[in-house]
Amino acid sequence: MAESLPEHDRILQEIESTDTACVGPTLRSVYDDQPNAHQRFMEKLDACIRNHDREIEKMCNFHHQGFVDAITELLKVRADAEKLKVQVTDTNRRLQDAGKEVIAQTEEIIRCRVQQRNITTVVEKLQLCLPVLEMYSKLKEQMKVKRYYSALKTMEQLENLYLPRVSQYRFCQIMIENLPKLREEIKEISMSDLKDFLESIRKHSDRIGETAMKQAQQQKTFSTTLQKHNNVNYGRNMHLGRSRILESKNEMTLKRTFEEDDEHDEEVLTAQDLVDFSPVYRCLHIYSVLGDGEIFENYYRKQRRKQARLVLQPQSSMHETVEGYRRYFSQIVGFFVVEDHILHVTQGLVTRTYTDELWNMALSKIIAVLRTHSSYCNDPDLVLELKNLIVVFADTLQGYGFPVNRLFDLLFEIRDQYNETLLKKWSGLFRDIFEADNYSPIPVANEEEYKIVISKFPFQDSELDKQSFPKKLPMSQSVPQIYIQVKEFIYASLKFSESLHRSSTEIDDMLRKSTNLLLTRTLSSCLQNLIKKPHIGLTELVQIIINTTHLELACKYLEDFISNITNISQVTVHTARLYGLSTFKDARHAAEGEIYTKLNQKIDEFIQIADYDWTMSESDGRASGYLMDLINFLRSTFQVFTHLPGKVAQTACMSACQHLSTSLMQMLLDTELKQISMGAIQQFNLDVIQCELFASSEPVPGFQGDTLQLAFIDLRQFSVQCCLFS
Repeated sequence: MAESLPEHDRILQEIESTDTACVGPTLRSVYDDQPNAHQRFMEKLDACIRNHDREIEKMCNFHHQGFVDAITELLKVRADAEKLKVQVTDTNRRLQDAGKEVIAQTEEIIRCRVQQRNITTVVEKLQLCLPVLEMYSKLKEQMKVKRYYSALKTMEQLENLYLPRVSQYRFCQIMIENLPKLREEIKEISMSDLKDFLESIRKHSDRIGETAMKQAQQQKTFSTTLQKHNNVNYGRNMHLGRSRILESKNEMTLKRTFEEDDEHDEEVLTAQDLVDFSPVYRCLHIYSVLGDGEIFENYYRKQRRKQARLVLQPQSSMHETVEGYRRYFSQIVGFFVVEDHILHVTQGLVTRTYTDELWNMALSKIIAVLRTHSSYCNDPDLVLELKNLIVVFADTLQGYGFPVNRLFDLLFEIRDQYNETLLKKWSGLFRDIFEADNYSPIPVANEEEYKIVISKFPFQDSELDKQSFPKKLPMSQSVPQIYIQVKEFIYASLKFSESLHRSSTEIDDMLRKSTNLLLTRTLSSCLQNLIKKPHIGLTELVQIIINTTHLELACKYLEDFISNITNISQVTVHTARLYGLSTFKDARHAAEGEIYTKLNQKIDEFIQIADYDWTMSESDGRASGYLMDLINFLRSTFQVFTHLPGKVAQTACMSACQHLSTSLMQMLLDTELKQISMGAIQQFNLDVIQCELFASSEPVPGFQGDTLQLAFIDLRQFSVQCCLFS
């Protein structure tokens, strides 16, 4: 037990000196000790507490008087404290009353400072927002005045520069939501303007094309006239009268061209002058800015292709007048002038590949249309005007860089048709000339009339020149008229050959081929028809033979005429020859054959009126009247043949005598003739004698010996046999 007491003292010391949080382990040692240690510890603890109480009591007793003195002192101070409290309260009241105004002013200052800070903040925000609002106001104004491209630029600035700075504000969000709508609105408006432009350009295409073609034609006319004026040898070898007329016309045309050129120097219009292209530029820029440039290009090209198909579709009656062709060409030229303008003023909207593809498509359609409609043209003047329009059309488009070789190839096809229309026209002219001709030699009363005739037709005859006036030229009026018309045909054919960008040699060859067709087909056909006409008698046939002879001789002058107007020498350059020789020879042969036929028909007519009395007892003592009339007719006819070539006249005379002999013999051999008297034989013999006398009288010079009498030798022998038989 003695041992446990010091242990309890130690525990109590630890409890007194240790922090309350660490008492647990110390107390646990109380319970972990010997049995009843807890009781003993509690006793020890009570003893310790009593000791401490006695010590506290001693200390309180020691300090009690001081405490009482302090309380007494404190009571004395309380009255002063009350006074001080009253003074502090009063001071506080007076201070509060005095501070109310300061507080109010302070609060006002604070409020102003807050307002000032808010105003500063608002100003800063407004300064940040004002450019956005100004740009948006500018955007609205641009939309109002239809400056859509500028509006898109403004939108781009708003989106990229201004709106991100104020994106936290609600009005900014509204703007951001409206911008796509405005873009769509601009696209729709610009597309609407483009559609209006496309509609307008379709209406103005013919005017644009007409202006472009007129300018190209004026330029070409000026260049051609200037070239002819400077060529001093141009047309010098032509006939004098024609040359002077052409020279005068060239000078007048050149003067007029210079004057017109001066007048139109300040009036040169372009496609841009006639049409406002701003909708295209605006729409292109807008779609490019919006990133839809390809969509716009495809739409534009698609619409223009549709318009091209409409432009290339001709009117059904286009071939009836030249105005129909002119309007058709003007629309096409206007279309491609616009495309060329768009090609050069924009980048990518129209490419050269696209225009070439479009032109090739159009060219095929144009050629097909012209082939179809030109085939309906029967008027050479209309075909010629069509050719001139095609040339101007081709030259105009060639000036804009479009290939036109196929158009000039087409002109060669149309040229054949033009020649056909010319041939038809000249066929009618030739028929009229032949119908109006009197088929008599041309009478000339004096030198002046003679010069007029030879100025129209190259006639030379030294023997005729020696004769005095009045005199007659061997040909009839149709010869110089035919010659003039052939020359006019050459001029007409030349008109088509001009401006075809061909060499003089090619033009010369074309003229000769056309003239050959005129001679070998048209004129030959007219001559053949003329010869076959019933009203053409022997005199007319003889004159036709004479006429064709002189026309044949004139062919060399026609060759020289062609060489002169084309400036192609027949010596240095191979040229085609005119086939007039064969044409006129064939006509002469046909006329000669017709002469033989008509002579025989005339002889048959006389034979038919023969009225022999085969039973007469004796002859009349003279030849039959019909036979004498026939012989007189033959004599007068063969006198007309003196102007024919000798062989023709001799052949005709021999043919007539042979036919007469054969016809008389057929009378004796007629199966219906049952008997014949001696008197009838004698009368027939007198007729045979007259035939022999006619043959021996040499009605046509040039027969050798008794050649012509041999035509009646068989008839004589048969007549003698009949006499012997009787």
